[in-house]
Amino acid sequence: MSRPYEKLDRLFVAGEWREGKGEALTNISPWDESVIFEMNAAQKSDVDEACRAAAEAQKEWGSLPPAARAAKMGEIADVLDARREEIAEWIVREVGGTKVKAALELQLATDFARKGAVWPFMVEGAIMPEDIPGKESRVYRQPAGVVALISPWNFPLQLTARTLFPALSLGNAVVIKPASDSIVTGGTIFAAIAEEAGIPKGLVSVLPGSGSDIGTPLIEHDIPSVVSFTGSTKVGRGVGKTALDANLIKPVELELGGNSPIVVLDDADLDYAVEASAWGKFMHQGQICMIANRIIVAEGIYDRFVEAFVERVGKFVVGQRDDPECFIGPIVNRDQFDSVTGLIAKAKEQGATCALGGEPDGLVVPPHVFTDLDDDSCLLNTEIFGPVAPIVRAKDDDDAVRLANATEYGLSAAVFSEDEGRALKVAKRIQSGVCHINDQPVNDSPFSPFGGVKNSGIGRFNGRWAVEAFTTTRWISVQHDKRSYPFSAKDL
Repeated sequence: MSRPYEKLDRLFVAGEWREGKGEALTNISPWDESVIFEMNAAQKSDVDEACRAAAEAQKEWGSLPPAARAAKMGEIADVLDARREEIAEWIVREVGGTKVKAALELQLATDFARKGAVWPFMVEGAIMPEDIPGKESRVYRQPAGVVALISPWNFPLQLTARTLFPALSLGNAVVIKPASDSIVTGGTIFAAIAEEAGIPKGLVSVLPGSGSDIGTPLIEHDIPSVVSFTGSTKVGRGVGKTALDANLIKPVELELGGNSPIVVLDDADLDYAVEASAWGKFMHQGQICMIANRIIVAEGIYDRFVEAFVERVGKFVVGQRDDPECFIGPIVNRDQFDSVTGLIAKAKEQGATCALGGEPDGLVVPPHVFTDLDDDSCLLNTEIFGPVAPIVRAKDDDDAVRLANATEYGLSAAVFSEDEGRALKVAKRIQSGVCHINDQPVNDSPFSPFGGVKNSGIGRFNGRWAVEAFTTTRWISVQHDKRSYPFSAKDL
């Protein structure tokens, strides 16, 4: 492998690395709040240059045969494999990931790159039936053009890859605006990977900066034809409104907030449900959109579940950056830390029982478990995005469904039961875009539809749904024989 990447604190515009001239950005490590680097953000003029370069590069890229684009996706995957230790260290350092989180995220992103070799061959057209004599109706799918990608900070490598790789493989160019907490892992690392893999200049640009300075101008720009955003529901509403109000209206793919439930029925394998729930609640300190926000347990096994869950979670290795067994790292930044610790304090004020807790160490919040929660508890009605697990009782299956659906969100969910048919009945009644039986809710797969209902977003990522998202459908007809046109009602 060549020397480590060295230009990740810069912009990548039209295939060139450059210093920014916008506002000052400080990249801070959550582990000790030390400064990783400082840089200047992009400006609105960089947005225009990146979009114009993307449109130009896309013309040739989109006309390549599928095999050529598939081969490039394989080269991107090879770079990810070769650079895995370097990239993993960036995930740990920049967003407070543990080593296991970094390894998982790399595995997912690399899998999406490998599977990117398949997407070019999934694009299909059609010949439609026609009643007009001599007319042939053809349906073509063509690349959308330029995709505006606004990525999040929590799982930045995977959630950027989930749009970038299928969009590229389907013949598009992409302009990325990473979150300010993940400038590298959600942005400039992809510029370096694309450059090393020999992706044509201009096809990928990365523009660090604020949402107002870069995100909004990128959405409003006339060139991007699709907007892909992953983040909070509040910001997502603004993204959707901006895309609708832009000079040229453009479709959006929005994956937004979640309040995902795990439902444990009374016939579940208790030990397995505890293990899966502990992982699915506390992976990456609970800072995942599809993480379990609430655990709903049948009344008959509630006490045993809580006891076993507290015992299991109490064994987590916490705050040990270099320990491969560490499962709980720091909260991403001070604002998010204040939000999580504020919810913990409020839950106690509301009368919930803290069955497991502890004092923070820097930005590291030890895992907390709460029981005896009222329906209006702040922990049940807020996307916590931290290592806090509220566990509530369900009287029966109907009550479990009621509790699961008592939220404005509907992203992911999980149901545990030894009776698959019973679990399926419950799963089909839960209002979520995704539901897993006998597995925790944090799952993503290159060819399975991922997305939410209600305030968790619109659109679906992955598989043929990615083809629909990042290509445009065109109807082109050919009139082979001259036709007669009705100029009078009598001719019809």
